[in-house]
Amino acid sequence: MENRLILITNPGSSSRKYALYRGKELLCALHFEYDEGKKVICTLKRADGSSKNIKTDFKSLTSCVANLNEILTAEGYLGGVSKLDAILARVVAPGEFFSHDHLVDEKALKQLEKAKKKAPLHVPVVAGEIEHLVKSFKDTPVITITDSGFHNDRPNLMKYYAFNTDLADKYDIKRWGFHGLSVGSIVEYMKSQDILPEKLIVCHIGSGSSVTAVFEGKSLDTTMGYTPLEGIMMATRAGSMDVAAALALKRALGYESDESLEKYLNKECGLLGVSGQSDDMRDILRLRDEGDKKGVFAHALYVYMLQRAIGQMAAALGGVDAIVFTATIGERSDEIRRVTTQKLAYLGLALDEEKNVADMPERHTNIAADGSKPVWVIRTDESEEMIRRGLAVLDKEVE
Repeated sequence: MENRLILITNPGSSSRKYALYRGKELLCALHFEYDEGKKVICTLKRADGSSKNIKTDFKSLTSCVANLNEILTAEGYLGGVSKLDAILARVVAPGEFFSHDHLVDEKALKQLEKAKKKAPLHVPVVAGEIEHLVKSFKDTPVITITDSGFHNDRPNLMKYYAFNTDLADKYDIKRWGFHGLSVGSIVEYMKSQDILPEKLIVCHIGSGSSVTAVFEGKSLDTTMGYTPLEGIMMATRAGSMDVAAALALKRALGYESDESLEKYLNKECGLLGVSGQSDDMRDILRLRDEGDKKGVFAHALYVYMLQRAIGQMAAALGGVDAIVFTATIGERSDEIRRVTTQKLAYLGLALDEEKNVADMPERHTNIAADGSKPVWVIRTDESEEMIRRGLAVLDKEVE
């Protein structure tokens, strides 16, 4: 594991990100995006914190993959005996096939093609990226790492919606759950530190947000469902809502296609939609403090939905032994942690105000008050979890 050279890809609709690791050690990261002149620019960041801009003549982000090997070789990361052992691609897609990690072959490519129709907002970009990677790196294994894999072992009770289960099985329409890489990372880390309790609630709150109930190190239930849209309010996602209300909204907005509605609920709602101004929690807190009515309401609604979801997960577990805050907001916003835990005393959870606002140089910090169950702030590491699982796929292939 220590010497294997692993490339992780993270494609977005308007950018491409890559990270090169030797084992768990980050060597460099590449970020491609369009400049104001619609030309692709590349920024390389080294492990020592230094960075450089690399000129390209690309006119499209789809050209990035074809030139990756050349760039990494020119920068001294590849070439000679230094060859990629694997390329890992995070996949967020519904369906039984993508609830497991896979070495990409013809079957996987066909499944990706099918998944594009099931989740047109989440799958097409990464599917296209994977197709280009397979063509450009013919001798390197490409592995899909599913974001829902951690939730596979949940009981069927937590996976099904309340409609005919035969239809659910036939059409693969179930609550798959997501943010599994993040929650899996937290669980693995807590195991390594011998701080993993029997009943744990993990709050992954960032631009995407979810709450997961973990029992004895395994997912029991989670707020996200068929896609990452279900669950609590997020930066731009509406979270759970009545399907009839969504259809009424579609008619009110004059949308003719389901895709337009899906895009609206994923891209124009949440903090952005309610506040009318920003999808950034820092801006929402500023608006709240300035007395902006919509900002105040967006903040209150977000916190309420988070508190309600924590209660749901506590009910699923039959109690809670500890809670974790992670991801961008969970790790950085002492204010969101403070207001969220104000209503969690019934679960035996309370913050130490000084610990909550103090610097947290360690990866994990317990910010609970005396007499409270642990309230952890833990930095998630999805890349580390991807590498762990990717290597497991490689080792299985060797067997």
